[in-house]
Amino acid sequence: MVELSVGQLHPSLDDPVLHSMNLLNDIAADHPRAVSFAAGRPYEEFFRVEQLHEYLETFFAHLTEVVGLTDKEARRTVFQYGRTKGVIHDLVARYLEIDEAITVDPDSVVVTVGSQEAMFLTLRSLRASPRDVVLAVAPTYFGLTGAARLLDMPVLPVGDADGGLDLADLERQVAAARARGQRPRALYLVPDFSNPTGVSLDQATRIALLDLAAELDLLIIEDNPYGLFQADPGTRPSTLKALDTRHQVVHIGSFAKTGLPGARVGFVVADQPVTRDGRPAGTLADQLSLIKSNVTLNTSPVAQAVVGGKLLRHGCSMVAANKREIEVYRANLRRVLAGLTWRFAATGPVTWNTPAGGFFVVLTVPFTVDDRSLRRSARDHGVIWTPLHHFHTGMTSSHQIRLSFSLLDNAAIDEGLDRLAAFVRAEIQAAPGRST
Repeated sequence: MVELSVGQLHPSLDDPVLHSMNLLNDIAADHPRAVSFAAGRPYEEFFRVEQLHEYLETFFAHLTEVVGLTDKEARRTVFQYGRTKGVIHDLVARYLEIDEAITVDPDSVVVTVGSQEAMFLTLRSLRASPRDVVLAVAPTYFGLTGAARLLDMPVLPVGDADGGLDLADLERQVAAARARGQRPRALYLVPDFSNPTGVSLDQATRIALLDLAAELDLLIIEDNPYGLFQADPGTRPSTLKALDTRHQVVHIGSFAKTGLPGARVGFVVADQPVTRDGRPAGTLADQLSLIKSNVTLNTSPVAQAVVGGKLLRHGCSMVAANKREIEVYRANLRRVLAGLTWRFAATGPVTWNTPAGGFFVVLTVPFTVDDRSLRRSARDHGVIWTPLHHFHTGMTSSHQIRLSFSLLDNAAIDEGLDRLAAFVRAEIQAAPGRST
């Protein structure tokens, strides 16, 4: 029998970053009655099985009646292996123009297996030598950190500051990396309701970031899964890609939160010109499709058809398609913030931020939070959350936890906050001698 040591496999497989999601899933499985503030998943109560058939039929009709395919060609489009860049790229481009004011050539869109593949493809294309590094606003989504780790691409943290990004620190980190002989390729960030902090960049910071990135010769990887979920129904800030006039921004999106998470459909807009020996060689999207053809070949055309059908049924607007969900997230955010105030106003130095939308709130507590305290919370109090140290490279504890409210109804939020308050009180009473 062949037996392999972890030491004989890729070093990333022993990295705590890759185990973060499994840890949360294992704890949830061990405590099925616990209320979970851990999962950053979309609201489920509006899911209907018949929608899948309706969306498929709508997309098939679009292929025959609008695109002009024969029935045989349309069936082949949905059932067979498909175009590497995707079969709904034109609909994605329309959605971006309608909802995000982003105007792009549909051929610069690569439809991916979730946004995770989009991140992987982008980093793979930029990682040309061991000198190449990516920067990320810390704390950052561990999916980015994990993808970079798999590619042997160091991630350099950049401070978040009060406005979500410390521009001076970005400049310092780039200069320090170059002094060490490294080559910074891009800055990754989630400018709207970031995971995990829920923080957003204001418009002035977005413009200043684009100017600074141009000076530093740095690409920006903009990840935008939550941008539609603004708590205030007023004007949304422009995405970085909508402000991009220099082809600086690689824009990553996903239909997991707005379309159908089970379809696993995301996309990347990569319209940066590429040259070979001084001659035009297409765009970065063309290069990403070459990598994708050797990774997943293509994104499931059936999954794309479902998402495409949903887009078509709502005029290619995910804002229109998510009217009910947006109201749920707004109400849930208000309920969580009010519930935290009611339960913790007199509980010593417990604080939290006030995001302007999205799925997440960060709670800061006067004791150390680690994976052991998470297990105590689930076991003794029946409530699960995410320790923020999972979003910091190399950290094993902190004083902050992420609360995700997107999946819960009113009763679960109230019960979960009651249990959370009991956990916090117990930890405060036990500190600093707590060790188990």
